[in-house]
Amino acid sequence: QVQLVESGGGLVHAGGSLRLSCATSGGTFSTYTIGWFRQAPGKEREFVATTSFSGGVKNYADSVKDRFTISRDNAKNTVSLQMNSLEPVDTAVYYCAATRLRCSGYVCSKRRADYEYWGQGTQVSVSS
Repeated sequence: QVQLVESGGGLVHAGGSLRLSCATSGGTFSTYTIGWFRQAPGKEREFVATTSFSGGVKNYADSVKDRFTISRDNAKNTVSLQMNSLEPVDTAVYYCAATRLRCSGYVCSKRRADYEYWGQGTQVSVSS
């Protein structure tokens, strides 16, 4: 069973950047697809980005494409989310999550229900 711990959240002005990290332990990291999700107050938790076992496949929500970049380091058992050009609508608690489902071709799961393991979340607040 894999454990996940997020860090790197904070308060930033619109247009700014943040880099979130997800440190993992337990399990075999390179056999998990890792995703980032976020949940704003009063809203459902939504998909943000995901990356395949090797990191070679990356999928993004349309709302963050071209602004956010997900990357993983299988040697360090970590996944990062670089967030640029942040907007107030990006304000949310960000969670990293892991699933043993393998990506199919260039598509990885974006379904919250497919992810078995979750971190505790880190708050990202973007002021206007």
